[in-house]
Amino acid sequence: MRDIFIKKLSQLAETNPRIFLVTGDLGFRVLDDYAKRFPKQFLNAGVAEQNMTGLAVGLALEGRIVFTYSIANFPTLRCLEQLRNDACFHEANVKVVSIGGGFSYGALGASHHATEDLSILRALPGIKVFVPGDDWEVDELTKAAVDTPGTCYLRLDKSSAGHTRKNGELFQVGKARTVREGSDVTLVTSGGILAEVLASADHLLKKGISCRVLSMHTVAPIDRSAIRNACLETGGVISIEEHTLNGGLGGAIAEVCMDEGIYPSFSRRIGLRGEFSSMVGSQKYLREVFGIDRFSIIRVVTDALSS
Repeated sequence: MRDIFIKKLSQLAETNPRIFLVTGDLGFRVLDDYAKRFPKQFLNAGVAEQNMTGLAVGLALEGRIVFTYSIANFPTLRCLEQLRNDACFHEANVKVVSIGGGFSYGALGASHHATEDLSILRALPGIKVFVPGDDWEVDELTKAAVDTPGTCYLRLDKSSAGHTRKNGELFQVGKARTVREGSDVTLVTSGGILAEVLASADHLLKKGISCRVLSMHTVAPIDRSAIRNACLETGGVISIEEHTLNGGLGGAIAEVCMDEGIYPSFSRRIGLRGEFSSMVGSQKYLREVFGIDRFSIIRVVTDALSS
């Protein structure tokens, strides 16, 4: 996803001198071409993410569209005060890019696991939270971050569902994508774990279970209409996220249901249950350990439909 992001940002920077990229001393090789081509639109702030965010806000208030770039928790949770008080409060054009969402950097331990960022950041007033699940969504959301006024968060993943765009499909910020049609249950997900969700939906279809799959690439503001329709048109709703269940995607869906007074026949949430990911290993391994891989999704769906 990060390669698609920097390729798209480079294309946009060619015609938009307001675009500026600040890195927290990483991205070498990935960002080298951008830095060489746009030296006046690039800065390495060093391993000082809070200063990086402060610099970004200052540049944004002077008319720039500023992207900050670092691993997982560092441009988000380490910089929460700066994001809240400086960027969001002033509606500054700061676009926070977190590479390594979820368990992408699984072998580096909990300090590099981004598993609470969505619930925390979506609580900030005015912020737009983007969580692409496939390559096309990364491309479109990078452009959307440039075009959308105010502070945005773009959560990138090491994994991706690849190319899931349908012929003629148009992208819309804040509008969930129906990647699969189905009526028995709706599977709602955000991020690269979309690949696992699609694999589970394909397996379940062979068993005669029809799954609607929604890619909720925009978590804030969330697509209330898509959630409402899922509740009314399918047998139940199950959220899948590589993230804690405390305030994450599943929590956002529950909030919409309560606000709208519309409830599915059944609901389930698949994700981390209020725990630190104390184990280390590959993203695939940790998904299996915490029960968010395709086989776990299949079990939850079949159990929910049979209960």
